Amino acid sequence: MTKDRVLVVEDDAQTTEFLAAGLAVEKFEVMNAQDLSNSYQTILGSPPNIILANYQLPDGTVIDLLAWLKAHDITIPVIVLGAQTTFELAIEVVKNGAEHFIPKPVDLGFLTSVLHRSLENFRNLKMTLANRMERARYERDPFIGDSPAIAELRKAASRVREANSTVLIQGETGTGKGVLARWLHKTGPRFKEAFVDLNCAGLSHELLESEIFGHLKGAFTGAVVNKIGFLDAANHGTLFLDEIGDMDLQLQPKILKVVEEKQFYRLGDVRERKADVQIIAASHRVLKTLAEDGKFRSDLYFRICALPLRIPSLRERMEDIPIITDKLLEQFSWDMKRGPLRISDCARSALQQYPWPGNIRELRNVLERAALLSDDGVIRKTGLEFELPSHQESTRNPPMVDLTLKQMEIRYILQVLESEGGHVTQAAKRLGMPRSSLYAKLQEHGIHNATLPLTERHQSRPLSSPQIRRQHCSNPAPVRENVG
Repeated sequence: MTKDRVLVVEDDAQTTEFLAAGLAVEKFEVMNAQDLSNSYQTILGSPPNIILANYQLPDGTVIDLLAWLKAHDITIPVIVLGAQTTFELAIEVVKNGAEHFIPKPVDLGFLTSVLHRSLENFRNLKMTLANRMERARYERDPFIGDSPAIAELRKAASRVREANSTVLIQGETGTGKGVLARWLHKTGPRFKEAFVDLNCAGLSHELLESEIFGHLKGAFTGAVVNKIGFLDAANHGTLFLDEIGDMDLQLQPKILKVVEEKQFYRLGDVRERKADVQIIAASHRVLKTLAEDGKFRSDLYFRICALPLRIPSLRERMEDIPIITDKLLEQFSWDMKRGPLRISDCARSALQQYPWPGNIRELRNVLERAALLSDDGVIRKTGLEFELPSHQESTRNPPMVDLTLKQMEIRYILQVLESEGGHVTQAAKRLGMPRSSLYAKLQEHGIHNATLPLTERHQSRPLSSPQIRRQHCSNPAPVRENVG
């Protein structure tokens, strides 16, 4: 078993000899320094586990030693010995970073117990910090990148996080809506409370209602015991309703009651319960369009969209792909217990040519698979396996190098229109231009009958996003300059 090293900084030879002999009996390895200068050299050359220092030294005081340790970012517990014992002196050394102040003459038994306790506390502290660092590696950052789109999201999210109101996060599948929701909770006023995550997609009306609100025994067939719901589990904390756009219309009024009145009923119960929760909702679908089409309750939509956040797709911030790639590879190298992972220039170029329909989730999967199959830690273009079939990729998103500037503009306008459900006003805002200018662009490129908001439809039935896609993307040849 390795001995703990104690550095004794003491200029009195008799005290040094006494401490060295006593600590050696207690299985400590003792190092000596007569002044501050020698102690600095010893610490840099062979760092001790703990320092035992006299307050007054020939070239200064222990306050100087504590300041030197802090300036050099060295964390070692320090116990101070003092011939002159005053309450004010003890307070001074502890305020400057010492663990304990022990008066002279020293009781060796008491000193030994203090040393052991200080070392144990210090090891526990280091273990706690290490665990926090380990957890931090797996806590994903929703704002990786330097693009204007991600900078705008970071700014908007920073404004929203201190609010206690319902938040709506919208974005395509795989953009990281759940990551952003967890960040909002962790940095918000309820960070000490529970974060409960429920995906509304794929659950029947009955099952989802039971999961959210809970039920009493006998409330329905199969309810053999009482069950608390996610609202109870998230009490005082945050309830994240992912893919709320897929929630059954019959259930939405009950969610509205929770948002407006902070109250709910368990299934089969007549007693009203309080719901002190912040609701964060998310959807990859455009809820405004769903509400206009009668597929989502308008009153619920207007209540949950008071604080909206939109996560840009990866296609809208392609310049962030190298940064995201490096972050993911750094994490994979830790997870796979191997050396640093590298990526070739050709592979980087291929990543930036691909349209990423699955966004960051797909990028993560592609890189992780390539890293696992790499023998030498280098990810090459040949090791990248994309999910999108090659013929579909060339049909919907021909390589940028094969397009003219006007064709690239057409493609981007269509992508933004589709992601906004065909709403010209919202698309114009995304594109950073007046609505009239976007109309002019649409007319110039022959893009007609885009889905418009109700005030812009003029009683005509618009084309849906898939129809827009079929009209402009079905031909594998490059997009024509005049589609009309």
